[in-house]
Amino acid sequence: MRLLHIDSSVLGAHSASRTLTAEIVARLRALHPGIEVTHRDLAADAALHLSPAHVAAAQGGVVEDAALQADLQKGRSYLDELSKADIVVIGAPMYNFTIPSQLKAWVDRVLVAGKTFRYGPNGVEGLLSNTKKVFIASSRGNVYSPGSPAAALEHHESYLLGVLSFIGLTNVTVVRAEGLAFGPEAKAAAMSKARENIAAMVA
Repeated sequence: MRLLHIDSSVLGAHSASRTLTAEIVARLRALHPGIEVTHRDLAADAALHLSPAHVAAAQGGVVEDAALQADLQKGRSYLDELSKADIVVIGAPMYNFTIPSQLKAWVDRVLVAGKTFRYGPNGVEGLLSNTKKVFIASSRGNVYSPGSPAAALEHHESYLLGVLSFIGLTNVTVVRAEGLAFGPEAKAAAMSKARENIAAMVA
């Protein structure tokens, strides 16, 4: 069994989402002894954002630039890791109402027509197995849950859930810690609630 662990926060040891992904992975290791874990730290080693050179390469153009060649290989590795994983854990802090740009760069490499989705006579079909389990460690300074005053600004979890569903990944669990900027007590309460959800995970 294989687990893909993705972190995207730039806050290092101070990151709530990194704390939660580490605890989710630890819980999954306990539930699945011997699981093989691949860790991608997108803040430390991000893919380049898509450019005209990437488009030209995708259309069969000759790639002579070494940096572009390395980046294209990184994108292929992202796709391979996602395809092979049985479980995916994604650390997704909210930055300016959505996901970090480095996580968006990862998304751009794994949403590939003919690889993870295709267009057919009946519309879009996700090509990845819905037996894959996905866990999103969501962290947010404000409160954006439905019914909250800031709910209309939430383009974070909803975006990721839509992206994952688009490629066939519908077995998704969100572990959320929000209101983290409302002071130490609010942060502690939010993290405690998230940890309760992690502890309740079953195989």
